[in-house]
Amino acid sequence: MEFLVTTADYVDFILNAGKKIAGEKDYISSLDAATGDGDHWVNINMRFEALAGMEATLRGMGFSALFKKIGLTMMSRIGGSSGILYGGAYQAAGKILPEGSGIPLTDLYQAMDAMLTDMMKRGHAQPGFKTMIDALYPAVAAFRESLDKHEEPLVLLKNLKQAALSGAEKTRGMEAVKGRASYQKDKGVGHLDPGAVTMAWQIECLSETLAAKAGNYEKPMRGGERKNG
Repeated sequence: MEFLVTTADYVDFILNAGKKIAGEKDYISSLDAATGDGDHWVNINMRFEALAGMEATLRGMGFSALFKKIGLTMMSRIGGSSGILYGGAYQAAGKILPEGSGIPLTDLYQAMDAMLTDMMKRGHAQPGFKTMIDALYPAVAAFRESLDKHEEPLVLLKNLKQAALSGAEKTRGMEAVKGRASYQKDKGVGHLDPGAVTMAWQIECLSETLAAKAGNYEKPMRGGERKNG
């Protein structure tokens, strides 16, 4: 049986990512104090708190409606430019996803690729600009490569996570092209970009949430069956 990602899995990821970000206030705030406007943690934490408060509603939705609802929530209730970027990205992905409650990894890839494309267009950003794109872009590329190689879900998810974390780490050596850091003398070199870090954490949480399910899926069951769900 094909490994499917369910809307319940995705809501679990949202909750897990929210908990991760909520516990890293001091760290993200310190990064943002060096390179940003100092409000990144407040805005992104507020975003996930709002989504957590909608858990019951979100769990009853199909994928297209789920992503559109997440996007609208981020746009309407979250301050800062990141709310527009995330909101628009989720809206773009919601337009191509089906209404069902289960999708294959190929559909999840298409959703993430649509989000990347929308973020790059809306934010006028490219890889290497020292932004959240520097975590998302390599993750999407690794996702595509793993799909092309027909790698098992656990391997694919590990590659996805590692690519995002590595991409965020590389922002330490980048010069900022956008934002407050671009006006600094050092252009933020030597500091991690907080947006890239929180993006990488979200991809890490998504990968780990799905990997917990994939681990059960890949364990042989009685009669040669495999658990899926």
